[in-house]
Amino acid sequence: MTRTAHACQVVRMRADVVAEAEDMVADEVPVALVYNGISHAVMMATPADLEEFALGFSLSEGIVARAADCYGIEVEEGSDGVSVHLEIAGSAFMALKERRRSLAGRTGCGLCGVDSLRQVRRALPAVAPACGLHADGVRRAVAAIGARQQLNHLTGAFHAAAWCGMDGGLRLVREDIGRHNALDKVIGAMARTHARPGDGFLLITSRVSFEMAQKAIMAGAPALVGMSAPTSAAIALAEQSGMTLLAFARGRDFVCYAHPGALDLQVA
Repeated sequence: MTRTAHACQVVRMRADVVAEAEDMVADEVPVALVYNGISHAVMMATPADLEEFALGFSLSEGIVARAADCYGIEVEEGSDGVSVHLEIAGSAFMALKERRRSLAGRTGCGLCGVDSLRQVRRALPAVAPACGLHADGVRRAVAAIGARQQLNHLTGAFHAAAWCGMDGGLRLVREDIGRHNALDKVIGAMARTHARPGDGFLLITSRVSFEMAQKAIMAGAPALVGMSAPTSAAIALAEQSGMTLLAFARGRDFVCYAHPGALDLQVA
């Protein structure tokens, strides 16, 4: 399934003028993630880059510890949505079965696969310092991301996430109607292209919430840059794991909330 948006007829009022027009609307479909034949989660997502989404979700949610534990991914389209079938290692599947439950993923702020408070704060790895992260690189990435948000330009409905080199070059960019999904797609793309987390930073066009920080840490990113506000829980996670956290990255401005010592603030 490659369609990500479709045209619809609308009545638009602009500057007190009413006119019929054609508008582009983002496509949103249920995507079921099925592990070794057992359905684990259903997420509302943009039907593109679904193999990367499934792999990134599996890594960022700790279902598999490494990409090699996922032996195969197949996408199956149906009348009710899309099923993504993953074959994972037996040990990973046994662990998944212990915590498996029925859940409905949303484009909002749910915690995937969690049914008790003690499961919210799972053990997270320490990440390496963000060596080479500097203000000019952050600014360069923020300035460049807009031109790569083609689906958002078309519909106004998409979030974006990017894997950036320390110089600010955008190496991988993915879009989705869900901010979590966009980040998972980038994490999956990083795994499939064997990107080394220490070589760059993650950039998201959304706010930096607990789940977004957690996913970035699970991916091994030394730094996460958000274009909107952070939450206190996200800042606490970044502090604990050693991840440099920047937010309100707009134009030439940003705010560093965690581990500023790793950030070179000298600007050209």
